[in-house]
Amino acid sequence: MRVLMYYSNSDVRVEEMPVPKIGPGEILMRVQASGICGSDVMEWYRRDKVPLVLGHEVAGDVVEIGEGVEKFKPGERVAATHHVPCNTCHYCLSGHHTVCETLLKRTAFYPGGFAEFVRIPAINVDRGVFHIPEGVSYDQASFMEPLACVLRGQRNGRFRPGQSVLVLGSGISGLLHVGLARAMGAGLVVAADTIAYRLEKAKEMGAHLALRADESIIEPLCQANNGYLADLVIICYEGFIPLALKCVERGGTVLFFAGASEGATIPATINSLFWRTEITLTSTYAGSPGDCDLALRLIKAGAVDVEKIITHRMPMEEAPAAFEAVCSPTEHQCIKVIVKPQQ
Repeated sequence: MRVLMYYSNSDVRVEEMPVPKIGPGEILMRVQASGICGSDVMEWYRRDKVPLVLGHEVAGDVVEIGEGVEKFKPGERVAATHHVPCNTCHYCLSGHHTVCETLLKRTAFYPGGFAEFVRIPAINVDRGVFHIPEGVSYDQASFMEPLACVLRGQRNGRFRPGQSVLVLGSGISGLLHVGLARAMGAGLVVAADTIAYRLEKAKEMGAHLALRADESIIEPLCQANNGYLADLVIICYEGFIPLALKCVERGGTVLFFAGASEGATIPATINSLFWRTEITLTSTYAGSPGDCDLALRLIKAGAVDVEKIITHRMPMEEAPAAFEAVCSPTEHQCIKVIVKPQQ
């Protein structure tokens, strides 16, 4: 079978590997759609692991089931998440499923989602594979995992209906945050970026305002929000961290959603940031199986129109260029790239 072998952002090759063999409890999936995530091009995070096959936002068909699998049958359409929790450890029992050791270090697809076929381990089959609802395409279903991450992020950010939400960065995750905040009843959703076509997309996803991400944003934000800054500020690009700290209202929350570059720090002093402000800084990582289930339901309902985010669909042979597009989004007007391994 063909796979995309990742060596670096500028060196992604179409190579051949054997189709995986499956064991008891496992599933062999034929991948029909595999989305490129921002973390897939985080080179410092990958450099000690290359070469490897990336890809974790997958949807496809069950081809073969292992002994003992009863929930799925060959031919059924499914979406899967690559990391799942144990559900029994200290972290899971306290509601922090996505920092579970099993999720972080012990579960993954083989060889990865940028392949014609993937083996899904038994623990993932048990709690991380979901039937694709009728009327939902493979491409749409591949958003299950990233939307699950966004769902968990807004929950960790203490989002409540009626709040004002500022999303800093209108790439893939930022646009999903905009769409979800609108769907969940935010009183005001403001999107910010420095790239014009992304701001237009943010409007399409439901942003009340789409503004350039610099300090000039403060005045229109306050004008639209009855004189207040944002209740919830979501950082989807590390370059906007200083701006985020200037845009959150007293008693509000700053959510660090996106990964940052190696060694990135928070540029603030304790007194200026926390004293007499009651501001909460919080973080988020990944999504739980429950988040995945809800994400698929939202996609099915059309509450978050993920189709609007897709800018590129590429067959396997052209997929190396997809990584170039993701790394140079302005030049290629790229937001979301879906790799189609069967084409």
